[in-house]
Amino acid sequence: MKPISPKIPTIAITGSAGKSTTREFVYSILKRKWKRILSTKHNRNLPSHTKNYAKKINASHKAVVLEMGLGRAPGKRHFRYIKPNISVITNIGTAHYGKLGNSIQSIAKSKSALIKYMQPKGTLLINKDDKNSKLLQTRNFKGKKITVGIQNIADYRATNIKYRNNGMSFEVKLNRKRENFFIPAFGDHNVINALFAIAIAHRLNFSPKDIRSGLKKCKLPSRRLQVIPLTNQSLLIDDSFNANPQSVKAAVDVLVKLGKKKKIIVLGSMLELGKHSSKGHEEVGRYLAKNNVDTIYTYGKKAKKIGKAAIKHGFPSAKVHSFTERSKLHKKLKKICKSNMTILVKGSHRMKMKVTSEFVAVHYLRFSPKWPSIKARLKNSEPGSRRGASNPLK
Repeated sequence: MKPISPKIPTIAITGSAGKSTTREFVYSILKRKWKRILSTKHNRNLPSHTKNYAKKINASHKAVVLEMGLGRAPGKRHFRYIKPNISVITNIGTAHYGKLGNSIQSIAKSKSALIKYMQPKGTLLINKDDKNSKLLQTRNFKGKKITVGIQNIADYRATNIKYRNNGMSFEVKLNRKRENFFIPAFGDHNVINALFAIAIAHRLNFSPKDIRSGLKKCKLPSRRLQVIPLTNQSLLIDDSFNANPQSVKAAVDVLVKLGKKKKIIVLGSMLELGKHSSKGHEEVGRYLAKNNVDTIYTYGKKAKKIGKAAIKHGFPSAKVHSFTERSKLHKKLKKICKSNMTILVKGSHRMKMKVTSEFVAVHYLRFSPKWPSIKARLKNSEPGSRRGASNPLK
C-alpha cells in the first residue's frame, strides 16, 4: 500500500505519555465546527490500526486525528500508510524503555520517525518544558515548528494555572489577547496536553470560543487521573491505565494538590522499563519521600523497590506496605478506611490495578458505582448469575 498524503488536516500524535488525552482534546475542539472527523478509537494506535484508518479516509472527512504508538521498533510502519501534515510529540520519557534500546536517546530516535516521515512542509509541535525533547531529530525538518510550555517561553504558553473543583483553569495568549480556558482534568501535564490542542486549533482558524467549548466538553479516556468522589468526604484518583516514572510523578503531584487530610498511594509495578527498571522504581520512591504523602502501598515484586527507596530517603518505614498478593493488599486497604482521605491507584496496565480501583470504589467506601464496567462486574458476581457467585473484585 502506497502511503497517502491527505490535503485535509491530518494530525498524528505520539510521545511517551499523554497521547490519548491530547488526541481527545484535539478531537473535541475540531468537532465544534467539523462534523466528519476520522479519529483513533480507544487505544488502537498500532501500525495495523493506522492502515485501517488510512483506508477509511474519504471526501466527506474534514480532518484526521491519529494516535500513533511508536513504543516499539516497528513503529515507523505507521508511515507506510499515511503521512501526516500536523505532528505532535508530547514528551520523551522512560515508557517502553526496554523495548527501545534502554536509553532516552534511543527513545528520542524512535519518536523522531514521526518528524522524518511526516509531510516535509507540515507543522511540528513540541513540548518546550520537556528537556528530553531537545534530543528529537529536528535539524533537517523544513516545515513549521511550534512550541508549547508552562515553565519556559513558548509559542503557546499557559499562565495563571489554578486547580478547580473539577479540573484546571489557565490563560493563553491568542491574537494578542489573554484567553481563559478550562479542562476537566488535573495536573500541569494535562495543561500541556491541552496547549497542543489549542495551538493546532488556533492555527486552523478556530475561534477562542470554539476552543474553549471543545476543551470544556472533552470526554477524556477513562482511568487517566479520573477523580471519583467517595463517601465520607474522600476521593479516589484512578490512574490505573498505565505507569512509568514520569507519569507516576505527575500523578503524585495531583494527589498532593487535591489530597484531603490523609493522602494514600497504591502503586503497582512499572513494567516495560528494561534495564531502567530498578532505577525507575527507585526514582519514584525518592520522589514520594520528598512529597506530602502519608502512606505507601505497593503491589508486585518490582514495586517493592519503590518502598525501599522511599525509606532510604527518609520516609517512615512503618508507613510503607508491600504486597505480592492482591487479596492481601485489599484486606489491608479495607482496614484503613477513614473519612477525609484521598487514594491514588496507579500501575502498569498488565498489573491490572483497575481491579484495586474498583475494589476501593465499590467495597472500600461504599461508593455507588457509576462506571458501567463496575456495574457489569457486580451483576456477574451476584449469587445465581450465569458466571457464578464468586466476587471478581474481592
